[in-house]
Amino acid sequence: MSDLGLWRAFLAVHATGTLSAAARTMGITQPAVSAQLQNLERLLGERLFERTARGVVPTARAAELAARLAGPFDAVAAALTGVGPDASSFESPVRVGGPAELLAEVVAPLLAPLVADGVRVHLVPGLPGPLVELLRTGGLDLVIASERPRGRAVVGGPLVDETFVLVASPGFAEQHGLAASTSPPAGAEAFAGLPLLAYAHDVPILRRFWRHVFGVRLERDPALTLPDLRALRDAAVAGAGVTVLPSYLCRAALDGGALLDVHPTDDPPINTLHLVRRPGSATRSHVERVRGILTDPVVATVADDGPRLSPVSAPAATLGA
Repeated sequence: MSDLGLWRAFLAVHATGTLSAAARTMGITQPAVSAQLQNLERLLGERLFERTARGVVPTARAAELAARLAGPFDAVAAALTGVGPDASSFESPVRVGGPAELLAEVVAPLLAPLVADGVRVHLVPGLPGPLVELLRTGGLDLVIASERPRGRAVVGGPLVDETFVLVASPGFAEQHGLAASTSPPAGAEAFAGLPLLAYAHDVPILRRFWRHVFGVRLERDPALTLPDLRALRDAAVAGAGVTVLPSYLCRAALDGGALLDVHPTDDPPINTLHLVRRPGSATRSHVERVRGILTDPVVATVADDGPRLSPVSAPAATLGA
């Protein structure tokens, strides 16, 4: 039993692939992890990892030991959840990465009961590539990624599909003839020359909608670019132009009349969100509690039949109204 700390360090190094990443997950220094690993190798009389320029590579013996120990360590962590009046205080913060809009408008409110119960959470917004890399190196515990991660250092699977809607304010739609007809506009030509509100200069989300729904390539410069879909939503509500948003982010605005779906379709573009973690992260009970929120309430909110977020009201005066 006195060697449990050494085995915990071993599992952290095996899961993250580097001593520095293991140190971050354990909340101790890299020299301390290195010393624990050396003590364990000395105790066993054999080397467990081969050191390389990019980290460590487990030996066949280390892989066998990790496979045998990960499950029991997870079980011990689960059994100790809630033991002692201050048990939660020993857990380091759960670090969750994902799209800024999703973290702010969906994840943070849903995590409120856990935070009130003593679970500490750090939410880190960003793009999927850098976030997954940060997960691999131990800087994050969980990531909601809009792209399927690759590589053996992380595990995960599909979480939920988000669907996209082409929207504008009612005043803007009326001014440009997008709201007069009871049927959707005939095609992309209905939006030719209209100002586009985009996440980036290469209009990635708009371009995908044009290709999927209209069957044409969108080659236009946006009128407004900002890498925050909440800001694009608000600009559209103010009458600045047309944009494409995930349905969960604009349901309340559509219900409240602040936005109008200017091209309803039975076959909208979808994007699959993935929940990604490092192998062995289940040894921390708070990570599992947060993961439970991400795999149930978050899915229910993002799905097309999910609940409405806080309502957005149409402003008293909109541009072009």
